[in-house]
Amino acid sequence: MTLTYEDFPPGRLGTFGPRHVSREEILAFAAEFDPQPMHLDEEAARHSMLRGLAGSGWHLASLMMRMMFDGFIGRAASLGSPGVSELRWLAPLRPGDDVMLEVDVLEARVSSSRPERGIVTIKAVARNAAGEALCEMVSPLMIGRRDGSS
Repeated sequence: MTLTYEDFPPGRLGTFGPRHVSREEILAFAAEFDPQPMHLDEEAARHSMLRGLAGSGWHLASLMMRMMFDGFIGRAASLGSPGVSELRWLAPLRPGDDVMLEVDVLEARVSSSRPERGIVTIKAVARNAAGEALCEMVSPLMIGRRDGSS
């Protein structure tokens, strides 16, 4: 069943995961996309503000996107997103972390310019197994309406 705008009322949408993150995965992502020393070198990382090897914030954001896709976007009448309103990295992603993703719908409204779609604003919070918030993201999603009309 395809999820439509009507399936996204304000409130908790779901909790997704866990997604295990290995040291090797952190190093591979960093080598390819964010080769800063605190993501690649344990000694340099110890002397950084992260105080130890940590995954790139962009790695964590990518994991969050994959978890959202697997959790609900992949079966929704998704029409994309106009962007991300907020993205905050709160604590480091560490090797061995098991990441869970909590997703809440903050607001849902019918588009005034395109009434065949709705704008669903979500807040996603990635947490480690200890429950510590690692990253928060707020983003509007464009979702097709069930009847496809106004």
